Amino acid sequence: MPRRREVPERVILPDSRYDNKLVAKFIKSIMRDGKKSTAESLLYNAFDIIEKKTKETPVKVFEKAIENVRPGIEVKSRRVGGSTYQVPTEVRPSRRTALGIRWVIAFARKRAEKGMAQKLAAELLDAASNRGASIKKREDTHKMADANKAFAHYRW
Repeated sequence: MPRRREVPERVILPDSRYDNKLVAKFIKSIMRDGKKSTAESLLYNAFDIIEKKTKETPVKVFEKAIENVRPGIEVKSRRVGGSTYQVPTEVRPSRRTALGIRWVIAFARKRAEKGMAQKLAAELLDAASNRGASIKKREDTHKMADANKAFAHYRW
């Protein structure tokens, strides 16, 4: 966190195919070593797989998946009087989205399917139907915050 001034939020241009800012953000999160076209083709191939399986618009499924994965609260470490407490705090909307995207990509990479497009499609479909590893991560985060409700008064 900067001490001098507020850092302006960057303007994200929507992606070319679906004209959606969330899709553009997701592409940038998938991207490695600056290979944006590779990341785009991965996501668009995953969207094609989703469209074949569900007969729905893939962006709708994608947005539902990200919405389901977003955490509402998380725990942050606070040091008070020599001991560290896990204090539950609400998550800012921009961080919520970032965490959801990050979790979906991380758990998609760990999946057993062949090819990243297949993995991504499977993880997004699981997340859209409220199951899968990324949903479990959100549930665990919420459980942790719930368990540490007693330390909520240390919030500032």
